[in-house]
Amino acid sequence: MTDLLELSRANADLDGATAADILGWAVDSFGEEALVCTASFGDATLVHLMATHAPGVEIVLLDTQYLFEETLAYAEELRARYDLRLTIVGPDPSVPRDDLWQRDPDACCALRKVQPLERVLADRAGWISGLRRADSPNRAGTPTVSWDLRRSITKINPIAAWSDDDVADYGRRHGLPEHPLTSQGYASLGCWPCTRPVLPGEDARAGRWAGLDKTECGLHL
Repeated sequence: MTDLLELSRANADLDGATAADILGWAVDSFGEEALVCTASFGDATLVHLMATHAPGVEIVLLDTQYLFEETLAYAEELRARYDLRLTIVGPDPSVPRDDLWQRDPDACCALRKVQPLERVLADRAGWISGLRRADSPNRAGTPTVSWDLRRSITKINPIAAWSDDDVADYGRRHGLPEHPLTSQGYASLGCWPCTRPVLPGEDARAGRWAGLDKTECGLHL
């Protein structure tokens, strides 16, 4: 679907719709094989929705070489519990473990996240992500459906309108297991060298690249 007017209408129609209805629209519009979902596995919300409402869609975790071991273990726990169609995708085999994150975090993210993502999206028509407007001020305008001009793909954000309370309530209602690091103050999880627990009053992503003039890894720019 590359008709921008049609996408704009879909975004307007789906704004305020349930995540189930948004995922249903995506599957009806593109088919499961043409869709892919990327998930960070910071919590189980998005992958549970996928398992419930779009179980045939592939879910991808981008393994940067520097994910917390707890994140990888949590992903495997959720794979088994919800029978996820999960694929773990790493950087190009030529990319070594190094200290690039210390010297040039943007270049590190480009090698370990952005380039692998673009390989994943290359043959897909629709990309499902867990972006939420409540994540940070930079994401406050996140649409439900949009055209990603950089990658020529329709992007679907089924929980864009969810608040933190909505996420917590969904987790309670469905008995979702928490990420092991949530109780230690990690509100947004990325790579261990560039992530710290958040302090009281900080937004959820304040612990990412703390002290740097960087707020995004590049996946959603």
